[in-house]
Amino acid sequence: MKIDVLTLFPEMFDALKASLIGKAQNNNILDINIINIRDFSKDKHKKCDDYTYGGGNGMLMTPQPIYDAITSIDGYKEAHKIYLSPKGEKLTQKKVKSLTDFDHVILLCGHYEGVDQRVIDLLIDEEISIGDYVLTGGEIPAMVLIDSVSRYIPGVLGNEASTEDESFSNNNLEYPQYTRPAEFMGLKVPEVLISGDHAKVDKWREEESKKITKKRRPDLM
Repeated sequence: MKIDVLTLFPEMFDALKASLIGKAQNNNILDINIINIRDFSKDKHKKCDDYTYGGGNGMLMTPQPIYDAITSIDGYKEAHKIYLSPKGEKLTQKKVKSLTDFDHVILLCGHYEGVDQRVIDLLIDEEISIGDYVLTGGEIPAMVLIDSVSRYIPGVLGNEASTEDESFSNNNLEYPQYTRPAEFMGLKVPEVLISGDHAKVDKWREEESKKITKKRRPDLM
């Protein structure tokens, strides 16, 4: 998958060079390209924001640098173009999986009070939000989207089955998990998990998953 990210703060994406996402890029499984919107500004000071028409608090990102940045990308017309916005559709596990259908995704990170609506009308295919709250910019939401989508791309995870039995994969939250030692600070691993009876283990995990989901996220049930 190719992912182009448009941002005013490209240094924030250095985090994507680490861990599994970094390895996936090194192995040419992921092609992540960070584009500095300021490079496309025609203002002599590389300014990319201005006051909003009609008044209001804060500044708004101007359309020209964003438009030129997106249209400079090879294959931008065929790419799926996303603006990370609090007004967008909420990112869910179902949505994450659906985004893996695209070979090329372009992510626009807003800042300040957002971006000029004309950019959205002209170029953006959909807006996505990572939750019901507002951040200072779209960079962190873009990283969240990249990380969550990448896990479904073959070769990114060491074990492809990891995405099949986890929170939200079957409308339930994941069951508790344990590793060695068998006892820690007086707390023991549930006996069923060391019984060797796989049928009982599966049943216990299913029951615990439902119990946690009912308590914490009944809306999923």
